[in-house]
Amino acid sequence: MTQKTSAETEKNNYTAKDIHVLGGREAVRRRPGMYIGSTDQRGLQHLIYEIAYNSIDEAMAGYCTKIALTIKKDNSVMVEDNGRGIPVEMHSVTKVSALETVLTTLHAGAKFGGKTYQVSGGLHGVGASVVNALSSWLRANVKRDGKIYQQEYRQGIPQGGVTVVGKASGTGTTITFLADEEIFGKAEYDFKALSERIREMAYLNKELEISLKDERTDEELTFYFEGGLTSFVRHLNRNRVVLHRQPIYVLKTANGTIVEIALQYNDGFTDTVFSFANCVNTIDGGSHLTGFRTALTRVLNDYARKNKLLKEDEPNLTGDDVREGLTAVVSVKLTEPQFEGQTKTKLGNPETKGAVEMVVGEGLSLYFEEHPDDLKRIIEKCLLAAKAREAARKARDLIVRKSSLYGGTLPGKLADCSEKDPEHSELYLVEGDSAGGSAKQGRNRRFQAILPLRGKILNVEKASPDKMLAHEEIRTIITALGAGIDEEFNPARLRYHRVILMTDADVDGSHIRTLLLTFFFRHMVQLINLEHLYIAQPPLYRIKTAKVEKWVYSEQEKDGVLRELKGAKNVEIQRYKGLGEMNAEQLWETTMNPTTRTLLTVNIEDVTKADQIFSMLMGEEVPPRKAFIQAHAKSVKNLDI
Repeated sequence: MTQKTSAETEKNNYTAKDIHVLGGREAVRRRPGMYIGSTDQRGLQHLIYEIAYNSIDEAMAGYCTKIALTIKKDNSVMVEDNGRGIPVEMHSVTKVSALETVLTTLHAGAKFGGKTYQVSGGLHGVGASVVNALSSWLRANVKRDGKIYQQEYRQGIPQGGVTVVGKASGTGTTITFLADEEIFGKAEYDFKALSERIREMAYLNKELEISLKDERTDEELTFYFEGGLTSFVRHLNRNRVVLHRQPIYVLKTANGTIVEIALQYNDGFTDTVFSFANCVNTIDGGSHLTGFRTALTRVLNDYARKNKLLKEDEPNLTGDDVREGLTAVVSVKLTEPQFEGQTKTKLGNPETKGAVEMVVGEGLSLYFEEHPDDLKRIIEKCLLAAKAREAARKARDLIVRKSSLYGGTLPGKLADCSEKDPEHSELYLVEGDSAGGSAKQGRNRRFQAILPLRGKILNVEKASPDKMLAHEEIRTIITALGAGIDEEFNPARLRYHRVILMTDADVDGSHIRTLLLTFFFRHMVQLINLEHLYIAQPPLYRIKTAKVEKWVYSEQEKDGVLRELKGAKNVEIQRYKGLGEMNAEQLWETTMNPTTRTLLTVNIEDVTKADQIFSMLMGEEVPPRKAFIQAHAKSVKNLDI
């Protein structure tokens, strides 16, 4: 029998004292990602949204008409509204003021009783208390009953009780906070990203004025939309050719759920549909989006049959057919939303599907009865989509038979790697045969695969699915990756977990990169969401002296190196316009060696904004693209003519 040491005994002695219970504030500070998603810039800006949601709740309840957000010069943030003001009297359960209860107690708020707020974005009641816990300091000012009440906190801990600091006219709440550097590092707010989200909030609450001001840069924007969702859809379609002038708008309450939708078709080949629940952007959809899609498909099929646009022996239009060229916003407001997690990316309420389906079905039917010309144009668009989808299916089947989309015979020009684990494999999509040849020679054959691309690939923004699949370079990319596209995309079949775009550092290279990004955004967006898509950074210059050789990746870096070498003799500066100008060894050293290279991860900070940019840059409408180029011409560097 082996004698256990005291250390072993202690190690195996698992008792109740080993179970640690974290208080609300401590739990938030220890695991902030559980409450705000992350501690990067997105998580930082989520703090602003959480406080703003409380003001939005007041607006949805009909008590708030103005919200003002201000980023101060010291990086603190102030959110002010003219709602009723958070109550300040003693709370019967917590024995502290209602204000302190809201700002310090998780799952405390007026949302749970169902009387104060019939609908609310801040479902879990943790928003304000989480922001407080993650702030170096927070100050709350409340205007109620003709007085201004104030309370201050440090890292979520009250620094005293609620005090009266002055007289007030009107009512409202002002929360000012400074994000804690211990959690987030130095606060770096993105005004453009914030403004897009604020714009969204204003669209979703028509006739609510929301302003955003940045005192660091003197930027300021104010949003106010009388049209609400209709204005939102017009904004999304502003760079597209629309099939009917007015967006279709439906607003009705069903089973206690307010359902509001606006939609408009354009002549494009992709769909742009955004869904919201209580003003929260449900980027992963949910029951409300399912209900909308079901109703749209059913109504259009019914009218196509009724008007003999679909023959008896023809199959029904599919969901993909009726969503091609669709721009829509679906917004629901309900009493007890069930979200997945505090960051609320998907709505789970099963009853919402039926409510949305009923409202959308009735609303669309009424609209189409009154606007038969719009109906005809929409159904004709759907029928063309169905024909293109069938042609695309045949093209896809042909690819499968010849080379197998899902991992059979690989493209002949693909120089594959020997590593079979996708997690440790990477694929370079390289512009041109010359650079492709250098990359094949210089790569590490164990884990780096090379696929040279000849010429500019097809602009998928202006191509139907069948035309896209008929394009050789796109078929080659799909085959090499092995995961399919669109609804059939399966991440588990991906052959590489790093797909790297490597193009020349000139105008043509930028165009090819944009074409590739358009393809991945429209047809393999999961590749981006999984952070498997990257952009290589080849050098712009080689600076060489008798003793020094440096590779330089930006104009700013070049200026810095030249300052360092000031006084040196025979300084050679070589500008690299193309990857093909480097030999295999140089390409490896500068752009492909994992220990020295720089890769940019492609991610989508704002789906709405990304959709608009791709439509504007790659769509049919020339004037918006021309205006964009003119507006940004002065900021262009290294333009090769």
